[in-house]
Amino acid sequence: MAFSESRERKWWKAMAALGVASLLSAANLSFAAYRPLIPRANFQSQLGSLSANRQRESYTPLPLAFTAAALIAAAKRTRRSAKELDVEKIRADFPALNQEVKPGVPLVYLDNAATSQKPKQVLAELNRFYSQDNSNVHRGMHALSIRSTEAVEAARAKVSAFVNAEGPEEIIFTRNATEAINLVARTWGSANLGPEDEILLSVMEHHSNLVPWQQLAQTSGAKLKFAHIRPNGTLDTDEWESLLTSNTKLVALCHVSNVLGCVNPIKWAAERAHSVGAKMLVDACQSVPHMPVDVRELGADWLVASSHKMCGPTGIGFLWGRADVLRSSPPFLGGGEMIDEVKLESALITISHTSLKQAPQPLLKQLL
Repeated sequence: MAFSESRERKWWKAMAALGVASLLSAANLSFAAYRPLIPRANFQSQLGSLSANRQRESYTPLPLAFTAAALIAAAKRTRRSAKELDVEKIRADFPALNQEVKPGVPLVYLDNAATSQKPKQVLAELNRFYSQDNSNVHRGMHALSIRSTEAVEAARAKVSAFVNAEGPEEIIFTRNATEAINLVARTWGSANLGPEDEILLSVMEHHSNLVPWQQLAQTSGAKLKFAHIRPNGTLDTDEWESLLTSNTKLVALCHVSNVLGCVNPIKWAAERAHSVGAKMLVDACQSVPHMPVDVRELGADWLVASSHKMCGPTGIGFLWGRADVLRSSPPFLGGGEMIDEVKLESALITISHTSLKQAPQPLLKQLL
């Protein structure tokens, strides 16, 4: 499935909005290289064909199924994908890959689960913005401020479309996914959790999806509960479901584990969480770069992701949240761009995507 010129342009344009792209790395051996490269519609139809039991099960994609047959099949798919995608052409877009770690030894970069390299298109846009449009947003009437404001809101709209949100007002830009999770914990969590309430997590969570809930439990008196994993490295969904009670108020679960690589049944988990009146947050840092993610289809209440794992710049991530949930949450940071009226003793806060979390600067983070 070779890219046409028009599709290539659309691909980079989408990625430039927040680095949102699923891209093979130096040796074409990233997580995505072991997945069949199939269109979004086909991917979703395959998910839809799973049995009800399959939809509730965590599963492990290659390369974590370390059998000879699986590795051979993965290698064949990788070679086929390399031919179809013209990997050498894509690799040439990444200046960092054009170097040797020592004389005669080219750089092979396989650490995409931690952070991805940046293509020249993104680097050029960073330079273009600082050279031509650098300005505050929503706070000026001059040409640079207007262009910068339009660029930020265009980026918000593109990210919204990328995850199929109801609208741009459901996207809040943060410094990273860690801050996005802390944002939920310090706003909705602090306002809604108390003693006797329970927070359900799994033992496979990244520290960023663990420590904020530990802190919330300490300040609110809520109790933490943990679901374990099976011997094959997938979530024990039976135990997870058994831990849900009428006291469960919040569930946080990674979509794809950054260590195990297993894909968790988020739609099923969200349905079960809502059945007991709990809200659900999804850590999608490892899934958004490598698979179609539709927030409406998943059915959770919040979802977080980072730009730097998706070929975008560092220092920017996003929180998607249901509009009604965001509106019901108190502000996180006080400051400009979030108020209708200010007095010495008080301020009237605007209800918008900027009132929950004041927008970060510099604007290089929100690329066109």
